[in-house]
Amino acid sequence: MTQVLITVDTELSALLHQRGATADANFAASITGQLGRHAYGVDWQMDCLDRHGLKGVFFVDPMPGLVFGPEIVARMVSPILARGHEVQLHLHTEWLEWASGSPVGGHQGRNIADFSLEDQVILLGWARDALVGAGAPQPVAFRAGNYGANDDTLKALAALGFAWDSSFNAHYRNSHCGIGLGVEHVDPVWRLGVAEVPVAVIGDRAGSIRPAQICALSSNEMYAGLHHAAETGRPAFAIVTHSFEMLSRDRKRPNRAVMRRFAAMCRTIADHPGLTTTGFAHLDHRIAEQDRPQGTRLAPHPMRRLNRMAQQALATWLYERQLFPA
Repeated sequence: MTQVLITVDTELSALLHQRGATADANFAASITGQLGRHAYGVDWQMDCLDRHGLKGVFFVDPMPGLVFGPEIVARMVSPILARGHEVQLHLHTEWLEWASGSPVGGHQGRNIADFSLEDQVILLGWARDALVGAGAPQPVAFRAGNYGANDDTLKALAALGFAWDSSFNAHYRNSHCGIGLGVEHVDPVWRLGVAEVPVAVIGDRAGSIRPAQICALSSNEMYAGLHHAAETGRPAFAIVTHSFEMLSRDRKRPNRAVMRRFAAMCRTIADHPGLTTTGFAHLDHRIAEQDRPQGTRLAPHPMRRLNRMAQQALATWLYERQLFPA
């Protein structure tokens, strides 16, 4: 079966903090998605996963603990563990700008790849310990904030005993992502001591790809990508969303279009006999064996692309510009 990893990058917003938001306001906007009496954040996502019998992987960023204290990390971790989903490590180094005591002195950078190998080992070790201190099991997998990892990040993870990384997103390979893999790498592969699980991508148009992120693919594209993975025997298919992704970009209203996509993705996985969800703690390393040939990604399809573009335009009109009530 194709093992689907539904991964949720779970993080406070450095931008909201920069704009003066309190820790509680940031938490409500970024983690719980609280809007009045309703919430559209991680609990909404877990409700949807649970209804379909699926497992989620929540990559939690403990870096805000350097600013607000360790209790805010525990607030992120404990509800996820209580619901039986998996917590792994995420890292946004932007928070070092406001840290009162940095593990790497005065060194700063937007992405972890901006740091030396030695500093990356220190940062990842600190973040791992902070996550465990907040009640999470020892993490075995990592994803860099902004996908901003490089090959030194993989070396640092291997030195710290991590088994998996999922920072490689081929859509960002010419910008933030500096891991030395190419667009042909669509399946897990051993690299520099860890097993890399690339974020899934599909063909968008000639010479262009699109990541399997809830806000980036239409329901039809996600359905087609998942079915293609199962039918071609792909060992794994990693999907990305965020703890705040069910909200509009200004986080003032629910984005019903993205919510419908998340629910449709859950139905697709639950209904397909060749798909199952899992966490990194239960992945078999044999899916990253060097002699396993790389699979193929879903080929571009102009009608799917046009359909998505029309849906995106309508969703922006309805939920981002607030021309109509949500």
